[in-house]
Amino acid sequence: MNLQDYAGAIASEALKLGAIRLSPQKPFKWASGYYMPIYNDNRSLLADWKTRRMISEAFSLMLEDAGFEPENIAGTATAGIAHATTLADRLHKAMSYVRSSSKDHGLGQQIEGLGLSGSYNGCKVLVIEDLISTGLSSINAVKAVVAALGVCPYCFGIFSYGLDASRQAFSELDPKCEMRTILDYDFVLSLALESGYINQSEHGMLSCWRSDPFGWGHAHGFEREEK
Repeated sequence: MNLQDYAGAIASEALKLGAIRLSPQKPFKWASGYYMPIYNDNRSLLADWKTRRMISEAFSLMLEDAGFEPENIAGTATAGIAHATTLADRLHKAMSYVRSSSKDHGLGQQIEGLGLSGSYNGCKVLVIEDLISTGLSSINAVKAVVAALGVCPYCFGIFSYGLDASRQAFSELDPKCEMRTILDYDFVLSLALESGYINQSEHGMLSCWRSDPFGWGHAHGFEREEK
């Protein structure tokens, strides 16, 4: 299988398992109070071992394509940990995980799995994320890895909404770190349309969401609910 084959198979399972849900007629209320026509929860993918294996195989192909051989696979806590573990086991590599912030007790560590030194000591690190939305949580993990003396030129994810905010945020990183994902928004929409999961009208509503995600609800009669 090539990467396109894996993307198709993983996207199909994501729709079937409810990891990616598309519902422009009855949108989802996000934590921000905005109504959005898509909801992603990749934890649902953990239910199927074949899908977990396909994700690790797809990540392996992405590494080959990038010509990058990491020495450590760093998962973001908590959603990236399972997939980082599967990939690290497949590649026989060290594995670590990165919290969103340092602990407020014990050793106060933000990264686990580094041993007594608390450092990557200059080794090459791949950050694994499940979803890249605005990119802020992924970038926080990359910055933590770099601060711990890891060399991190790539951050891989399962799915990206393809928002301009994430592309902009990654473009401003120094040292540079490139974001790559198995699935992107346009690919999932195309597959959902082809499979009959959504119709042409719904495809149009979903397509215009990405250009103005926070204005989409208002434009379609779904007003934000303040907390």
